[in-house]
Parts: sequence; structure tokens; C-alpha cells
Amino acid sequence: MRLELLRLSKAGIQTDKLARASYAAHLREFYRGLLDSPRNSDPRRLLRSGYRVYSQGDEDGILREIFRRIGEGDRTFIELGTGGGLENNTLFLLAQGWRGVWIEGSARKVASAKKTCAAFLAKEQLRIAHHFITAPSIDKTIASLHPKSDLDLLSIDLDGNDYYILDAIRSISPRVIVAEYNPKFPPDIFWVMQYNEAHQWDSSDYFGASLKALEELLASRDYSLVGCSVLGTNAFFVRTDLIAPSRILRAIHF
Repeated sequence: MRLELLRLSKAGIQTDKLARASYAAHLREFYRGLLDSPRNSDPRRLLRSGYRVYSQGDEDGILREIFRRIGEGDRTFIELGTGGGLENNTLFLLAQGWRGVWIEGSARKVASAKKTCAAFLAKEQLRIAHHFITAPSIDKTIASLHPKSDLDLLSIDLDGNDYYILDAIRSISPRVIVAEYNPKFPPDIFWVMQYNEAHQWDSSDYFGASLKALEELLASRDYSLVGCSVLGTNAFFVRTDLIAPSRILRAIHF
């Protein structure tokens, strides 16, 4: 009986490996088809520039290409919801000499990030703030950590009240904003979850806001949508006064 169970277990593991390999191959084929499509052949689009170093998806490459096209400025950032410091949108920038602030609501994740990024903290290249992010408090917190209005990049990934937090931030004028959106909704649908300071993502599809909602919010602040990650989770916005139409394509639907 034990040998039979072991045989079945090994067979199950092998089947699982084959399923994962098949899925990975299918995903690579889909990705190649997406990049080769006429829609993404325009050199002004950003999807071909994507790759992953420390980001969840291809955000590292897309951000690097955006700043190559518009210039890097002072090379400063603020990221909201950074996790434990091993996977986010600004760790790769830190490795390239950028400076910035991470704001994270979990004490456990802050402790982990401080341990992981001790070298950056020692050089005063990075500040990590433990702060539970709410719409009424976030702008004051940012102003205390980054007194200047100029900023190159704001990244936000909170799995919840992102729309309301973005709306509340007024003390800075980032040149680029990366914001997580809820990909469940088609790009022409406006949807925002109800504001709830106690919200914690429960792995369901109830979180954040649709791409259209973020697009309209940031358009009212003179930002233009210029692209999305290949996984359909992060949207990239550039301050409209920085966009040269010959280099970056503005779009309503990506």
C-alpha cells in the first residue's frame, strides 16, 4: 500500500510538472503573438520594452524605457505598498542609484525590508516608513517624508483603496505614476470599490479600481495613460507636459 501511494504521489507530481510546463509554453506563445501583433509593432508603444528584474511582471523594463524617453530627472521615487522589499517596482531603480521612500503598512514586512535593504538604508539612499496608509493621512505623511513637490516616480500597489489614496495625494507632482488596477473589468468600464480603511485583500477579485477609473482620475490631473504591464495588473501614466508624441503613444485603451 505504501509503495502504491508513493507511486501515485510521484505520478501526481510528474503530471503537475507537465501541466506547469504546458502552461508556461502556452504563455510564451501568447506573449510572442502579442508582441508581434500590428498593435504593438508601433515603436512608440512600450510593451516590447518590458522585462522583470525585481518587479512582479515586466514593470522594471517598461519603467526604464519610459525614463529613457522622458529623462530621469532627479532619480527620486516614492512607493506605497512595497511588501518585504524583494519584489516591487522600485528595487531595481535603487540598484541603479536612485533614491526614495518606501511606505508599508505591515510591521512584519517593514522589518523584512529593512533587513533586506540594510545597505541602501546605511547609505541613506532609501527610507522605509511603517505607516498604515489611509486617504485622510497619506498626503501629510508623504509631505513629511518628501518635502519637495518634484518627484520622478510614484508607485502604488495596495490591493484595495488605491483610487482614494491617489486622489488624496496633492503635495507631490510625480513625472510618472504606476498604479495597480483591477483587470477584471473591461477598459471602458468605470468601477471603484467602496472605501474601507479596514480592507485587506482576501485573494478575491474585489479590490482597487478599474483601468478606466484610474485613467479618468489621473486625466483630471493632467496625466496620460501610456501603457499597461503584459499581465494586465499595472498601468503607467506620464505627466502630459512631458510626452513627445513622436516618442510615446498616448492611448485610451491598451
